[in-house]
Amino acid sequence: MENRSIFALHGITGMLIATVLLLSILAGLTVWGIKVQQGSAANYYQIENEKDIKMFSTDNAAHRVNVSKE
Repeated sequence: MENRSIFALHGITGMLIATVLLLSILAGLTVWGIKVQQGSAANYYQIENEKDIKMFSTDNAAHRVNVSKE
């Protein structure tokens, strides 16, 4: 005879633990994403010498200047 319980770790309890774990991971990643987005929105930049930018060049990043309020 097998010992079966509805509240065993592989039953409802295990499902609730997995659900709470996944929801906490989702909440943590959401909060982290919102903080990253707010930090990026506050740090804007300006393009200098637009005429010198080439289509295929690794030097194009030099034309970007950060204009953050900090």
